[in-house]
Amino acid sequence: MEDEETAAVLRTVGRQIKMWREAAGMRQAELGAAIGYGEEMVSSVERGRRVPKPDFLDKADEVLGAGGKLSTMKEDVEKARYPKKVRDLAKLEDEAVDLGAYAGHHIHGLLQTPEYARALYAMRRPAFTEEEVDRYVSARMARKTVFERVPHAQLTFVQEEVTLRRPLGGRMVLRQQLEHLLEVGALRHVEIQVMPTDREDHAGMAGSLQLLKLRGGKAFGHSEAQLHNRVITDPQEVQTLDLRYGIIRAQALTPRESLAFIEKVMGEET
Repeated sequence: MEDEETAAVLRTVGRQIKMWREAAGMRQAELGAAIGYGEEMVSSVERGRRVPKPDFLDKADEVLGAGGKLSTMKEDVEKARYPKKVRDLAKLEDEAVDLGAYAGHHIHGLLQTPEYARALYAMRRPAFTEEEVDRYVSARMARKTVFERVPHAQLTFVQEEVTLRRPLGGRMVLRQQLEHLLEVGALRHVEIQVMPTDREDHAGMAGSLQLLKLRGGKAFGHSEAQLHNRVITDPQEVQTLDLRYGIIRAQALTPRESLAFIEKVMGEET
């Protein structure tokens, strides 16, 4: 696993399941058959190599007569399901009152549909396993609660025009993604802007960025590169990102113009 905290949680859960299974006098294959999972899945969970789904824990708890002791581990396991870097970012997003992001290569993670996100992870090299793809997609979708919580955070996004035209995952996936952008962009606490390709002056040439402003005045940045993903805490660096993002928004189409632009692109795709 990617971090020791996650690995420790999964090892602990695995040992508990094994202990209750052996106490019940069941083999791995028997437990698997009783709860609707394969023997390999049970073995991998007990060794701490697979993340058990809530359904797995609930059924195992019932079959093994654990009296709720396995089911209560669902919350810890759910946190371990997502990579640490995603958990750290999601925590900041959940606390933000103002979130802004510029995306230059693909649709920003918070705006992605499950199908679009899956297409992105499926094309990674070296290739992810199917389980890893599922894990990352689930983690990305879990972050979207930032749109629903009350009081609402102010959410702004600037998307490079090319991200609206690049058919990652296929034309149908792209169309569904554009439809989703229009739906999200209609929310009163969300503003989506498009940076046209024909701009001669562009403050975002250093790459994608994200800004998160919390209650009390604290602010953080976030950036992704080929092999690195980091939260930026240095006040001067955050101030630089804030300056750049402000200029990027000023150079982009307005939110109203941008939604019309997205509709235009959708029309061209039909």
